Amino acid sequence: MPDAIAVRGLAKVFRTFDRRPGVWGALRDVFQRRHKELTAVAGLDFTVAAGEIIGFIGPNGAGKSTTIKMLTGIMSPSAGSVLVNGFDPQRQRSDYVRTVGAVFGQRSQLWWDLAVGESFDLLRHLYDVPRADYETRMRRFDAVLDLKEFLRTPVRKLSLGQRMKADLAASLLHNPRVLFLDEPTVGVDVVTKGRLRTFLAELNRESGTTIVLTTHDMQDIEALCRRVVVIDHGKIIHDGDLDLLTQRFGGGKRLRLTVRAPVVIAGLSLPQTGISWTQRTPVELEAVIAPGIDIAATLQACLTGLAVVDVQIEEPPIESVIERLYQGRSG
Repeated sequence: MPDAIAVRGLAKVFRTFDRRPGVWGALRDVFQRRHKELTAVAGLDFTVAAGEIIGFIGPNGAGKSTTIKMLTGIMSPSAGSVLVNGFDPQRQRSDYVRTVGAVFGQRSQLWWDLAVGESFDLLRHLYDVPRADYETRMRRFDAVLDLKEFLRTPVRKLSLGQRMKADLAASLLHNPRVLFLDEPTVGVDVVTKGRLRTFLAELNRESGTTIVLTTHDMQDIEALCRRVVVIDHGKIIHDGDLDLLTQRFGGGKRLRLTVRAPVVIAGLSLPQTGISWTQRTPVELEAVIAPGIDIAATLQACLTGLAVVDVQIEEPPIESVIERLYQGRSG
């Protein structure tokens, strides 16, 4: 099966006016304009298999949104090539847009002054969605997103959370093969976030929909993605398994111990090799265990020397993994 997305040497350079400061500078600009070039995306190469969910993440200004805009055909690349579902998003736009859906957190695809239901019906006609398929999908969307409560409300009067729900439903009305999601859970309550994650996982499993997820909510990434592409300064700094990223930048697993009576960590004989200990409370100790250290042997040594009443072994939080990655990206 061919890749859903194939990107080769993708680059985007913006040419902007370089304004001189002050009155004298403004006068000089009238006769001699200066320009500078800003490289937003610098030669990306990656593929996404059909039916895969990937997290496309990075700090603000890394080039994520610019890349997604080129993948969706909104923006033309300065160099390189993009194929999505076998189509060039720029040259074959009419056929291409029928195979993809997109949700952008800052921009709605719905008509501002129309009721939500009227926007959906207009999209049904634009994409030639059969009435029976449309009604089946709307029932499913309503079960997850509670659309009925605002179907008759003009889009301009929706709350941010309601608009995100409506935009997600609108992007899926024509059953796209590839779905681009840019901050899809922004402004959405905790309960609906859980429903959305479950729904997207089911959509991927049942329909084989390829999903590219851009978000700053690392819980979305953990719940949905096994692979992450991390971009910074327009370049890919990590492309691979999420677990591999955790092992590389997580700083090790956490071992948390609760003891029966208060202790002082300085007076304890604890395993030290490859382990960093901290005392959270008089009865709670935490160890960060470096990769390669035998956790079972470490735990056994602790149980021998301490009156332990509770044990927790945790993977490093994904937020801390990404933070460590960003902190070390300059190297």
